[in-house]
Amino acid sequence: MLTSELDYVLPEALIAQRPADPRDSSRLMVLDAARQTIDHHVFRDLPAFLRPGDALVLNETKVLPARLEVRKPTGGRVELLFLRDLGPERGNTWEVLARPSKRLKPGLDLLADGTEVRLVEELGDGYWAVHAGDVTGLLERSGRMPLPPYIEATPEAEGRYQTVYAREAGSAAAPTAGFHFTEDVLERSGTAGAEVARVTLHVGTGTFLPVRTQRLEDHEMHGERYSVPDGAARAIENAERVLAAGTTVARTLETWAKTGERAGESRLFVYPGYEWRAVDALLTNFHLPRSTLLAMVMSFGGTGLVREAYRVAVEERYRFYSFGDAMLILNGGRNL
Repeated sequence: MLTSELDYVLPEALIAQRPADPRDSSRLMVLDAARQTIDHHVFRDLPAFLRPGDALVLNETKVLPARLEVRKPTGGRVELLFLRDLGPERGNTWEVLARPSKRLKPGLDLLADGTEVRLVEELGDGYWAVHAGDVTGLLERSGRMPLPPYIEATPEAEGRYQTVYAREAGSAAAPTAGFHFTEDVLERSGTAGAEVARVTLHVGTGTFLPVRTQRLEDHEMHGERYSVPDGAARAIENAERVLAAGTTVARTLETWAKTGERAGESRLFVYPGYEWRAVDALLTNFHLPRSTLLAMVMSFGGTGLVREAYRVAVEERYRFYSFGDAMLILNGGRNL
C-alpha cells in the first residue's frame, strides 16, 4: 500500500483547538462495516450501542507533564520531551527528544529546577537517553503538558489534555479517544450491561508522527509499553464482543492476542491487510493524514468506507484530531 493513500484534504478550521464542553457533547459518527452505513450521533449516545456481554476496554494511562525546559552550563536553553522510562534495569534513565540537540554531548549535565539531568547516550535524530534522580517528581514540579503542535498551548488546553479515568502515569501523549468519556457515560455503559475493563499502554509521540516511507509497509514502528491486568484479561476473554476505546487499546489487545504476552513492549504496526484477532468494535478520533493511526482505522473499518467517512466528516464539519469528534466502527476488524 502506498503511503499517499492515507492522504486527504482537511481545512485548517476543522482542527479542534478546544475540547468539547461537556466532554460527552462531542459528535459521534457511527460506521457499520457490514452494512456499509454512516450515521450521526452525539457521544453521550454511546451506551445505546452497548449490550450485555460486551467488554468496553479503556486505556488508563496518565499523561505526564513531559515537556521540560532545562539549561546548559553555558546558560543556553534546551527543551526535553520525556518519552519513556527505559526500564528498571537502567535506573531512572529515560528516552527524551531534545530541541535543539546539535551541540549536546554525552556526559553533559543539564539543570532544571535545581535538579541535574545528565545526557547518557545519543540515540540519533535528536533522541537521547538521560538520567535524573526522580524524573516523575521533577516533571510534576516543573514540566508542562505535551500538547500536539497543532494545538495552541493554553492553560485550558493543558488542563483538559487527560482522560477522566487516567491513573497510571507514563505517557507523553494522550489516548485521545478517551477524552469524550464522562463519569455519566461510564456509569450508563455499565447499566447497559457492558463490563468496563482497564488496560495500560503508555503512549509515545511516535504514535502521531507521519509515515515518511513511500510504501506503508516499509515504515518502522516505534515501541510502547503495555500491560493487561488479570481482571481485564478475564473480562476480555469472557466477552461476547470487545469494544476498544481507542487505537492504543486496540494495539494493546492485538499485541496480546498475537504474542500471548499480557505485558511488554508493542511494536505492532496495523495497516490494511492485517488479520484482526481480538477487537470487534473500535472507538477512535479523526486522525492526521499519513499516520499509522489512520492506517489502523482503515484496516479495521475497510479502506473504502473509512475514506468515505472522512469525506463526509469534512463535508459535515466534524472537528478533527486530539480534541475533535469521535468515530465508532461496528462489525469491523475480525468481523470483516
